[in-house]
Amino acid sequence: MNNGNNIAGLEKIIGCDFKNEDLILEALTHRSYLNENSGWRLPHNERLEFLGDAVLELAVSEELFKKYPDAPEGKMTVLRAALVNYQMLAKIGGELRLEDFILMSRGERAGSPKAKEVIIANAMEAVIGALYLDAGLAAAENFVKKFIMPHLKEVLETGSYKDAKSELQEIVQDKMKITPSYRVLEETGPAHERQFKIGVYFGDTLIAEGRGESKQEGELEAAKEALKEFK
Repeated sequence: MNNGNNIAGLEKIIGCDFKNEDLILEALTHRSYLNENSGWRLPHNERLEFLGDAVLELAVSEELFKKYPDAPEGKMTVLRAALVNYQMLAKIGGELRLEDFILMSRGERAGSPKAKEVIIANAMEAVIGALYLDAGLAAAENFVKKFIMPHLKEVLETGSYKDAKSELQEIVQDKMKITPSYRVLEETGPAHERQFKIGVYFGDTLIAEGRGESKQEGELEAAKEALKEFK
């Protein structure tokens, strides 16, 4: 999809017909596309991504809450993190062929696989935000049940929920009754080769730092450093 008009293919894949097609087009518009197409009539997808992130967390939280009536908060938290992290969302986006429909610059389309993962994951969240606005919470929840929750079995079998961020969160919630937070300390490099320095905080205290080609990768590296405090 290069002209922004062929969204019927994606609607068929996800099983949804948008009443307001501008919403799904906006969800598929990466910031870089506007640099090469100044006449494009819609904004980039970052606002929908922000909304979709919250809707996704709510929908997955509710599914886990119902599925595991006796599970403690910490267990549900790490399972949710494994289902909504950017690697998982990029993987599911790949299954949905989402990259074929995302509007991005030529530079981004030719970029590294890791950078592309982040773009696809963010677009997944934006699509969920668009579904929520177009058809309500039930439609977004159905999307999550259909495409995201089936990966729970894989998460449990492979232990992929035990990544550094999840492990750190479980330990800190148990020992200190707080949730680690992450902040961008520095961004360097051109848009297609961005480097992020991320700090992990316990409350207002900076505990460790990490670097990566995406915020998510930087967060994982910061969490690995912070875990050394507990070894």
